[in-house]
Amino acid sequence: MTYLAQYNARATSFTVGQNVVAHTDLVRAEARAGNEVGNHSWNHPDLTKLSTEQVAYQLNRTSAVIKAATGKAPTLFRPPYGAVNSTVRGATTLSPVLWTLDTEDWKYPDAAKVAQAVIGKVKRNDVVLIHDIHPTSVAAVPEILRTLSADGYHFVTVSHLRATM
Repeated sequence: MTYLAQYNARATSFTVGQNVVAHTDLVRAEARAGNEVGNHSWNHPDLTKLSTEQVAYQLNRTSAVIKAATGKAPTLFRPPYGAVNSTVRGATTLSPVLWTLDTEDWKYPDAAKVAQAVIGKVKRNDVVLIHDIHPTSVAAVPEILRTLSADGYHFVTVSHLRATM
């Protein structure tokens, strides 16, 4: 969050419900800083392999803890693995969000490589997938923000991006 504040950047974090419970203060601070907190399921299963009821449980339980932490219920969800089908869509009123640029940071634990995956490929209005669970991905953020800010990019939440398109 400190890096984002330095560049007046906003982001959307799609958060797993279990992590919201474990790090409530961090999630609350993230929202207070103007960032968006979206739903990423309770414990990261492939939602397409679940029943409608199980999908609803995963998403509803997570939305409830996000609302308890931030005071605001999420309107967006990022399905784990990007896996979404009609069962998943029918189990929720949340709007699904997928990315347009994948850093593949889970595959390459190297901050310079993650930064270059964004800097070298990003286009206007991209939704960039970066996982904050990888220290090397977090370490890449200052270089991404510094370089792209200098190139005239602005960083906004997914809801803000959608509202302006």
